[in-house]
Amino acid sequence: FGSSSHFGSGHLVQFRSSDPGLPSTLLVSKMAVVVPRNFRLLDELEKGQKGDATSGVSWGLERGDDIMLTEWNGTIFGPLGTAFDNRIYSLSIICGPNYPDVPPEVKFNTQINMNCVEERTGKVKSAWSILSKWRRDYTIENVLQQLRNEMSSTANRRLPQPPEGAMYS
Repeated sequence: FGSSSHFGSGHLVQFRSSDPGLPSTLLVSKMAVVVPRNFRLLDELEKGQKGDATSGVSWGLERGDDIMLTEWNGTIFGPLGTAFDNRIYSLSIICGPNYPDVPPEVKFNTQINMNCVEERTGKVKSAWSILSKWRRDYTIENVLQQLRNEMSSTANRRLPQPPEGAMYS
């Protein structure tokens, strides 16, 4: 194969062939490959199982027999130098039938005081950052990492927190 260049809705690909019957230039269309929900979630599960939590987040299936890959759990380790430091936060994540085209539902199980979390329920507000601007290529890891980053934000880093270990009912 030789070179490739952009051409409208595709790429012009030039190549050398010993067969004189083959054209030397082809127009190859750009096609978006949409990965089915379960394949996508299996990939996320595999990545979560291989994770080493050095990024401060981890995730996996709530139940090993959840063949629809719907109910997940997440863990966020509080960032150093914040009110969340030395705390471990447990979350529930629901990837509905339209995930990843729509964002997951995310809820803290561990009580937390953050501006993007409903105080009474622990549910992450749908108007929050990544959930309100959801794109299909975002992942559970992205959501957990963004929540961890939010803990370090100026608006949240010094907020008083509920007693350690307190859980939402």
